[in-house]
Amino acid sequence: MNIQSAINLEDIRQLARRKLPRIAFDFIDGGVDDELCLKRNREAFEKYRLLPRYLRDVSKRDQSVVLFGRTYASPIGISPTGLAGLWRPDADLMQAAAARDANVPFLLSSAANASLEDGMRVAPEHIWFQMYCTSDERINADLVQRAVKAQVGVLVISVDVPVNSNRERNRRNGFSRPLRMTPGVILNAMGHPAWVLRYLRTGGIPMMRNWKPYAPPGATAGQVADMYGTLTPAPMVNWEHMRRIRDAWQGPMVIKGLMHPDDAREAARIGVNGLVVSNHGGRQLDVAPSPLEMLPAIRAAVGNQVELILDSGVRRGSDVVMARCLGARAAIFGRPPLYGVAAAGQPGVARVLQIMRNEIDMVLAQIGCRAFEELDASYLWTGAPRAADSGSSTCEKPMP
Repeated sequence: MNIQSAINLEDIRQLARRKLPRIAFDFIDGGVDDELCLKRNREAFEKYRLLPRYLRDVSKRDQSVVLFGRTYASPIGISPTGLAGLWRPDADLMQAAAARDANVPFLLSSAANASLEDGMRVAPEHIWFQMYCTSDERINADLVQRAVKAQVGVLVISVDVPVNSNRERNRRNGFSRPLRMTPGVILNAMGHPAWVLRYLRTGGIPMMRNWKPYAPPGATAGQVADMYGTLTPAPMVNWEHMRRIRDAWQGPMVIKGLMHPDDAREAARIGVNGLVVSNHGGRQLDVAPSPLEMLPAIRAAVGNQVELILDSGVRRGSDVVMARCLGARAAIFGRPPLYGVAAAGQPGVARVLQIMRNEIDMVLAQIGCRAFEELDASYLWTGAPRAADSGSSTCEKPMP
């Protein structure tokens, strides 16, 4: 199977599985502990149904969405993911270029191998910069100022990694932090010689370029990665850090990883413009609820004051439609674009985005909705239908 013959995201996942050694594939694919949260993220979508309306003119559909003053072609985006250059050199820039061509946002991770400045040169209108606060306040402040200088459109702060988690697949495979690609690890990867040769030809562990300025002159990629491992996670990070960033950053600010309605209210109080409702793709707390389950309560907590974006478990166009019906403006995903870039480079990422766009378009037509932004809870069915009262909705609305 080649990338253009893939008909869904699972096809692309299987292509990546064949291309990557187990240690690399499991790093992308795996969760934490028993990986129950991974399963829960997908099962959450099974609780809802989309109730179609017919005899409506859906010959033209519009899935564009406005986020923080900019119109994007589709209500999807690429989540921030670190170390993508380990799966394919320049993977971050390939994702940025694919997002630019599809006119959707790419959340460039501070743990990426490409720098935010490099990303902005490729996709200046589509890069949102994601950062973790470190234990060094000077670095935190400098990262924000670099985003200001580069004229990044949206700043995203991830807050859901107070400590490293128990990612058992990584531990079994010998993928540790600080990163150590030992001879034993390379030996285990020899069943995929193309990946190993590419890894060795490009000099081994790719440089984390956002962090190179903070390392001693001449530091190797491994030394920069080790330094990053000493600065993050930063369990002392609190709301005061968020307030300082809010004061220093004049553009749209998004916090990624909040799941509690009270935290969402606090974010709104300090002037945060958006929240990415996420459980880090099931990679941090295995007993956490799914973001989809929390969407109604978080929307109720912040009203229309804060934009909500869903992350974690999104694999179908219908997932994005359901998220919108439950209160999200858009949805983002991280693993599928990584599968795509591992399988086929930039065309693989483009195929992921194309599949999702096509599925969203088809679902809108199937449920009788001409525009994505017109979706609301009236398109959801969660129980027995009731008689139409005044002609609008004929379905039970979800419980908050």
